Amino acid sequence: MTVRDQGSASVEDVVTRDLAPRRGAGVARSSARKPVPHPTVAERKAKGRTARETVPREQLAAWQAPADRTNPVTLLVAQEKSRVQELVPVRHARMSTSAFAFYRGSAAVMAADLAAMPRSGLDAQLCGDAHLANFGLFAAPDRSVVFDVNDFDETLPGPFEWDVKRLATSFVLAARDNGLPARVGEDAAEAACAAYREAMSVFAGLREVDIWYDRIDVTALTPALTQTAGGGKSKTGKERAREEAVIEGALAKARSRDAWSAIAKITEVVDGQRRFRDQPPLLTRLAVTDDVRATINDLFRDYRATLQDDRQDLLKRYAIIDMGHKVVGVGSVGLLAFVLLLRGRDEDDLMVLQVKQAQASVLEAYTRKSVYRKHGHRVVTGQRLMQAASDSFLGWLDAPGGRSFYVRQLRDMKWSPEPASLTARSLPKYARLCGHTLARGHARSGDAVALAAYLGKGRAFDKAVAAFSAAYADQVEADFDTFTAALADGTIVAHEDESGAEGRTAARLIAAPDLTAQVNREK
Repeated sequence: MTVRDQGSASVEDVVTRDLAPRRGAGVARSSARKPVPHPTVAERKAKGRTARETVPREQLAAWQAPADRTNPVTLLVAQEKSRVQELVPVRHARMSTSAFAFYRGSAAVMAADLAAMPRSGLDAQLCGDAHLANFGLFAAPDRSVVFDVNDFDETLPGPFEWDVKRLATSFVLAARDNGLPARVGEDAAEAACAAYREAMSVFAGLREVDIWYDRIDVTALTPALTQTAGGGKSKTGKERAREEAVIEGALAKARSRDAWSAIAKITEVVDGQRRFRDQPPLLTRLAVTDDVRATINDLFRDYRATLQDDRQDLLKRYAIIDMGHKVVGVGSVGLLAFVLLLRGRDEDDLMVLQVKQAQASVLEAYTRKSVYRKHGHRVVTGQRLMQAASDSFLGWLDAPGGRSFYVRQLRDMKWSPEPASLTARSLPKYARLCGHTLARGHARSGDAVALAAYLGKGRAFDKAVAAFSAAYADQVEADFDTFTAALADGTIVAHEDESGAEGRTAARLIAAPDLTAQVNREK
């Protein structure tokens, strides 16, 4: 007599029984589910070639402002209505320093312009603000230093070429701001596009899991930046040694910018207690009441719940001991950016987290509404999808006042080059590194095979986007003139008090609605 004859079910019987649709509502729910499509490689290539026929790569080159183009200042003012109004003049002041600084703060203007152009139809998760200053070094969870995109406030799925065009244009503008010959910026823009295309071709031939694990760490950084691009003449040993020394200097600076360097710079010990320094306009310390502290701890628990279980357990060992508000960046000014000082076992066990406000992406009006109800969740998910290695403590929370935030470590080996430091030699090398990195982010979230088929093996895509970049950089400079004229005639205002008056006023007025109590009072 067999086991089955004794009444035991076979493996096939068990599987059939357990996977069979249940009666009632479960049947309807099960039958409504659609399988995830898995097209063949040939079908994915065909998709890319079809996109190329629909929107030839040469069409990506054209830029001419339409007759009914909205005034860029009007677009900026509309975007700023939901920001902290006391900080908007600071944003304008920082944007007014150069055309490149204006470009950093005017992602909304470029999004509107790109939306009016032909679209490839090939989508990926976009950074949404992929200019050259939003790439850099930072620490991976395993404590190695990696290079990647590092700003995701505007992240959303959309046409892949929008990110590439914003990146390429940033190199043209940076070259102009640095007084370099026009050809240098245009060559750097083309180099970024070429590196993007070449990297996508490589990713198209990899297994999906290999794309997921690909990253640019310290060991890959030096060869990437010292290689001869475009078939140029070989470097001498002295030239290579000089470039390697520059890269090693950047890595050393990144490693020095760890959590403790931030703590040493922005905190002090007063009456035996560690607290944030009051360093306006960059940092305003917030004196919190016991009631507000309780609310902050409740929000901190909500944030912890968005992390992996092991990291939740780790953060349970830390208590919040102080709070401040930072006015950061250029495009981000006007959004709330708090810092939390955490203490673990003793005064030698400290950590600083940044809590940054998230609003709707500038792309949302022209692509699709985010599938995430809260924008902090959108930012975190987009970052995790595009980055090869994200901050261990990257999470989100929703404040009582209706604002959404994302949370990450402050600094933690973060470093990006100063755009003004990029020379005629370093600009195209950095462009290639950024182009490759952006391609990796798009390959993780989009269809690398279809994208590679669209891009092709020749330089048609590179030349088209480089031509667009030069033309659009002219547009940005014209928009910058319009912006500065609006400042001059008082249509909009710009100021940033050295005492940090704007930050103090904003912190006092805005903290109360979000934390359900008054947080800061000037002495």
